[in-house]
Amino acid sequence: MIRRCAALPGLFLLMATLLNAGCQSPRESLQALAAGHGQRVELIHTRDYPLLYSAVRVPAAPTLLRVYLEGDGHAWATPSQPSLDPSPRRLMVAQLALDDPQPSIYLARPCQFITAPACKPAMWTGRRFSAEVLDSLGQALDQLKRRYGNQTFELVGYSGGGALALLLAARREDVVQVQTLAGNLSPQEWARLLQLTPLDGSLEPLQYRERLARIAQRHLMAEADRQVPAAVAAYYRRQLGVVRCAEFVSLPGVTHEQGWAQTWRHWRGRPLECVVAQD
Repeated sequence: MIRRCAALPGLFLLMATLLNAGCQSPRESLQALAAGHGQRVELIHTRDYPLLYSAVRVPAAPTLLRVYLEGDGHAWATPSQPSLDPSPRRLMVAQLALDDPQPSIYLARPCQFITAPACKPAMWTGRRFSAEVLDSLGQALDQLKRRYGNQTFELVGYSGGGALALLLAARREDVVQVQTLAGNLSPQEWARLLQLTPLDGSLEPLQYRERLARIAQRHLMAEADRQVPAAVAAYYRRQLGVVRCAEFVSLPGVTHEQGWAQTWRHWRGRPLECVVAQD
């Protein structure tokens, strides 16, 4: 639905412009952001949920396609009331994807920017990391692979998108690297640490620790993050044990939502400094 704002007299033209921008729906804002980068937003139909993604132009089939997974978005309207629309109000993850010089896709999560009959509050609260969500994202990756002809994926997950990146990597053979930004690497430990209601119906990445120990991964943690404290990544690291290739980076002066544009420009093209497992 397009929200309309009343026109103001000519003397307030600038104010009207600002108000009109503020009245854009989250989907309109995403479309405008993509258009500003010469791209467009398209729809992927999966079994239960339509998903929005940024349609990048690539000259030839890339060997590796980087896919950015959105965070939890606007999951809660108040501490006790789920939101009616989980679409992110800040488009930081989309901006990172659109600014990336290598072939990259921004992929929204189920029920973000677009609704479907299966969209119920449980899908962005307790079941935000459920099998249904993973199935939908996995079907989207399959379709992207057919469209772009890439052989493998790198998944970049922000906040709760970090848990989904790990879970997808554990389920697929074509994910060769995972990077997370302020990633929720263990939703169970996150809920326990912050004394939140357990996420009933959600999966836990550490259930697949043996598989994940073989996945190349880098986790960028914000020292000033209060929403996903660095202690969550520290717990994940301890529980994961000896891994084939992993890097954990603590970032001073970065918060959950601030400082990522500059930070990611520094890290996005850097190879991992691997910790190699000993046989």
